[in-house]
Amino acid sequence: MAADDDIQDSSAPLIEHLAELRQRLIYSFVAFIIGMIICFTIWNPIFDFLTHPLCSAMALRGHSDCGLILIKLQEGFFVAISISLLGGLVLSFPIIGFQMWRFVAPGLYKTEKNAFLPFIVASPFMFFLGASFAYYVVTPLAFDFFLGFQQTGSVLDGEDVDNAAAGIAFQGSAQEYLSLTIKFIVAFGMCFQLPVLLTLMGKAGLVSAEGLGDVRKYAVVAILVLAALVTPPDVITQVILFVVVYGLYEVSIFLVSRVEKKREQKLREEGFYDDENDFDDPMLKEFDDDRKE
Repeated sequence: MAADDDIQDSSAPLIEHLAELRQRLIYSFVAFIIGMIICFTIWNPIFDFLTHPLCSAMALRGHSDCGLILIKLQEGFFVAISISLLGGLVLSFPIIGFQMWRFVAPGLYKTEKNAFLPFIVASPFMFFLGASFAYYVVTPLAFDFFLGFQQTGSVLDGEDVDNAAAGIAFQGSAQEYLSLTIKFIVAFGMCFQLPVLLTLMGKAGLVSAEGLGDVRKYAVVAILVLAALVTPPDVITQVILFVVVYGLYEVSIFLVSRVEKKREQKLREEGFYDDENDFDDPMLKEFDDDRKE
C-alpha cells in the first residue's frame, strides 16, 4: 500500500503539469484562430502590402499595370488562407510566447528567470528585424532581377518574319508570388534568430566563443548551403543572405565572449575561479612528475 501511495503522490505533479500544458496550448490555439479570422477579413489590404515590392519593381521597368493571375479556380481562396495563416501567427506570437513563459517560469529560479527573459523579448524583435530586412531590401532586388529576363516581342506585320522574336512577359500566379514572398520573409526572420540562439547556448555553457571561432570555416560552408536552400536560384539574394548570416555569426561570437567574461567575473567575485597559472594541484603535479620519469 505504501508503494502505491508513493506512486500516486509522484504522479500527481505530472498530471498537474500536463493539465497546465494543455491549458496553455488551448490559450495559444484560440489566440491563433482569432488572429487568423481577423486577417482573413482583411486579407486584401495585406495582399496589397505584400505585393508592393513587386509593383515597385515593375513600375521601375516601365510597366503600366501591376497584376497577378489566378491559374486555378480555387487559387484565390488559398491565397486568402495563406495570408490568414501567416497573419494569425504574427498576431498571436506575443500571446503564444507569453503562454510558453507562464508554463516554464514557475520551474525556474529567480536568477534563471532574469537570464532567460531577455531572450524571450529579443527573439520576436530579431524575427521582425529579419522580416523587415527581407521585405524592404531583399525582395525589391530579387524581383527586379527576375523581371530583367523579360523581352519585347516583334510586331508581325507580314514583313521580315524570319527575324521575328517572341516576347517574354511576366504574368505571375498570385499563389506562387505569395509563396515566394513568404519564403523570403520567413527565411530571413529565422536566420536573424542566430545571435539569440547561440548567445542562449553560450549562457547555458553549450558553446564557447573559442569553439565557434574554431569552426568558422565549417560555418561558412553551412551558411552557403543554407543560402542555396532557403532562397530561389538568384545569386544576388543568395549573396545577400550569406553576408547577413555570416555577419550575424560573427556578432554571435562577440556576444558569447561577452557572456563568458561576465560569468568569469562573477566567479572571481564569488571566489570560485582560479587562473590556470595560479592553480597548483598536487595530484596533477605528481602526475606530471611520473610522465617525466
